[in-house]
Amino acid sequence: MNNKYKLHEFLDVTRLQTLQDNFSKSMMIALVVVDQNGVPVTRPSGFSDFCARSRLNTTLAKHCYECDNAGGRAAMQACKPVVYRCYCGFVEFAVPIMINDHYLGAFISGQAKVEEEKEKTIPYILNNSQVWQENPWLINLHHNTRRVPYERFESTAFTLLHVASYLVEQAHTNNIQRELRKKDLELTNELRKRVEIERSLHEAEFKALSYQINPHFLFNVLNTIGRLAYLEGAQRTETMVHDFSDMMRYLLRKNNHGLITLIQEINYVNSYMSIQKVRMRDRFDYLCDIPEKYHDVVCPFLILQPLVENFFNYVVEPRDTSSHLLIRATDDGHDVILEVTDNGDGISKEEIANILSGDENRQKGGIGINNIKKRLQLLFGESYGLDISSPCKPRMGTTIKLRFPMLEA
Repeated sequence: MNNKYKLHEFLDVTRLQTLQDNFSKSMMIALVVVDQNGVPVTRPSGFSDFCARSRLNTTLAKHCYECDNAGGRAAMQACKPVVYRCYCGFVEFAVPIMINDHYLGAFISGQAKVEEEKEKTIPYILNNSQVWQENPWLINLHHNTRRVPYERFESTAFTLLHVASYLVEQAHTNNIQRELRKKDLELTNELRKRVEIERSLHEAEFKALSYQINPHFLFNVLNTIGRLAYLEGAQRTETMVHDFSDMMRYLLRKNNHGLITLIQEINYVNSYMSIQKVRMRDRFDYLCDIPEKYHDVVCPFLILQPLVENFFNYVVEPRDTSSHLLIRATDDGHDVILEVTDNGDGISKEEIANILSGDENRQKGGIGINNIKKRLQLLFGESYGLDISSPCKPRMGTTIKLRFPMLEA
């Protein structure tokens, strides 16, 4: 039988040993607990001198274990105590330890003699072997083994059956309660994660929500401005209006899961950069190296927005020299690695630690960066997220790596 449970995993062996010792002492009977293979899991209690010494001999011990195993299996088949004689003729009984038709092991007890007439009617569990008689010092011990009334012997077996049933029922109940607590904890964690995802997405979509007052009116106005710029020959103004219109459409996109494709996110960044280029002219340059094979990979909504804004807030704006931003994508065969690299003055190790830990007092765009990290982990698992590396030296820059599964929409 392929058991779902193992005795030593299901029952506390230390408590089982204490129960066995006390039961053996009170009933004046030998007792041991074996597993589903007949191997003892407790130390013997109240063993007769004959059996204790026999089991010191490797050959005889093998016969003993085979009898214990056979007795336990017979009790399993009968689903009740089974009385039998072991290979050397002693009367024993096996009480099955079972739960939900799964055999865990058995209480093996006895090593006694009963009334001679009754004893003759009790079958051997295995073939009657005289191998023990090859050891003269065992013959006298066998002869002096005490007799007990069969009625008391059998009554002890059924008493032990009730005890075993109570033990496994209690253990099973405890296991069920542990499983229920585990499921409750998993459900609580799942609900907590859902709340965190919603809260994190709300933070990321705040700007999008701010434009939802009257989107139709907004696009009508943008289209009118774009048409007017075309008629007046203001090509740069027309392009800027169209870029801004594309950004608004992206921000107003509805997605209950907070996921879009990487190319949609990149298109938004390109539109944003085009507008910034009109505003700042030659103060920065920008390269987006995203191979086509990553275009349909899903990623969180507005995953690059905080990083691009940080580039302007902390690299471009504070200085007069030209700044550079590179966004590139690679993979390791399983995950996409999205790298955002600038040529600013970097971030110290302390600031990086504060940002990644979620410290409320963090600086340099930490709130937006930590939001990205949390969303990646909440959506894809704890093994995903965000890393920051920087030598923290002038113009040596900072690299932020985002990792998420290479799953296509």
